[in-house]
Amino acid sequence: MEVVPTAQGSEQPYDIVVIGGGPGGYAAALYAAAAGLSVAVVEKDKVGGTCLHRGCIPAKQFLEAASVFRTVAGAKEFGIQASQPSVDFSVTQARKQKVVEQLWRGLSGLMRGRKITTVAGTGTLLPDHVVQVDDGTRLTGRHVIIASGSVPRTIPGFDVDGRLVMTSDEILDLDRLPSSAAVIGCGAIGCEFASMLSDLGTQVTMLEILPKMLPGCDREVADVVARSFRRRGIDVHLGVEVTGHTPNGGGTTVHYGDGESVTVDSVIVSVGRRPLTDGLLAEGTGVELDQRGFVVVDEYQRTGADGVFAVGDVVATAQLAHVGFAEAIVAVKTILGEPAVPVDYNRVPWCIYCHPEVAFAGWSEEAAVEAGYDVVVKKDPFGGNSRAKIVGETDGLVKVIAERAPDGGAGRLLGVHMVGPWVTEQLGQGYLAVNWEATPEEVAHFIQPHPTLSEAFGETVLALTGRGLHVG
Repeated sequence: MEVVPTAQGSEQPYDIVVIGGGPGGYAAALYAAAAGLSVAVVEKDKVGGTCLHRGCIPAKQFLEAASVFRTVAGAKEFGIQASQPSVDFSVTQARKQKVVEQLWRGLSGLMRGRKITTVAGTGTLLPDHVVQVDDGTRLTGRHVIIASGSVPRTIPGFDVDGRLVMTSDEILDLDRLPSSAAVIGCGAIGCEFASMLSDLGTQVTMLEILPKMLPGCDREVADVVARSFRRRGIDVHLGVEVTGHTPNGGGTTVHYGDGESVTVDSVIVSVGRRPLTDGLLAEGTGVELDQRGFVVVDEYQRTGADGVFAVGDVVATAQLAHVGFAEAIVAVKTILGEPAVPVDYNRVPWCIYCHPEVAFAGWSEEAAVEAGYDVVVKKDPFGGNSRAKIVGETDGLVKVIAERAPDGGAGRLLGVHMVGPWVTEQLGQGYLAVNWEATPEEVAHFIQPHPTLSEAFGETVLALTGRGLHVG
């Protein structure tokens, strides 16, 4: 066990005490320790948090298993003779746990190597930068960083039991897949689980109260995902409210819309996450929570209490691990008195690992127009990309949104939106271009290797200069 608690009742001064060992918390600890600060982390479970143990990493391991299944199932198209694959999900589960364990041990070793004290338990912030751990340990820091994270939201009438009704936590512990499932919520998490389950043989029904899938995504990108899901037999219902369910022994009947229903083996509730602030703050800390329970911070992650910061899912920003990393660096730099660049949440990178994948940074076309920008838009479908044809994944497109320049041409890039094969690994140059406010002429100087999937971005930007090769 990597957790090394201090003696009960003792009080040790640290430069920083971090409440929570998830991405925001451990990033803050590692970054501060690398700067020579003394750091203690209070973590109730294992360092790595939801992302490593119950979120990003386990979910992507399952999605990779689905990708391998699709590859083997389609091998004959490439002249590879293979029998129809089947799934032993207990083996998939074991591999997931092995990957998680290896990463956890690596992270734990890294924290030990930087002399970070890790205390097992749940921390409560008291006045004067004191953190009370539920085992009686008291830690004092010159500064405190709150990084207590989040937990899945639930909905009335759907009590989570881990078998019939699950959240993203419970589904990651299954040793066998249900034959049918209803996924409530068509956001990023819901789409990832629906995609994985469908690819591995589960009949999936998706129910979403909003009128489109993947709220926040560019509409054309979301439409590509919706069409792919429907072609694969995923039954998607948008603009419907889920009203309850009726268990029937081995499964349950989910009621939605205007008297409609679907009978399934399991229900996955995927309606977002709420901040984990239960019992976090004692009286008199000066830290404020908003109406939804998020810790209120300024652009430098400072709370209303001097010397107390908050980062990650516990603040009302994009609930992404890498955003927690960035916020942690801003907080520590501020503590050190170094120049810090606040996170620009309109330009952070987003990656969704369903099939087809989605990745974007910056304004969508709809959001840019709504914000008052006059835009120029170019798109390049993967159907014409040579590498996409080679790998047999031509579903998707690259879409680049630019601000219209005074001469009517394309000025600075506002957004880059991708859907298709491996786009989560292709977003880097688009993210840099958007954040550096580059123009198409500047980015068009980048030489794109051929044949690659990433040249679709280069082709799209080149078209914005008015002289595209393959894109009009």
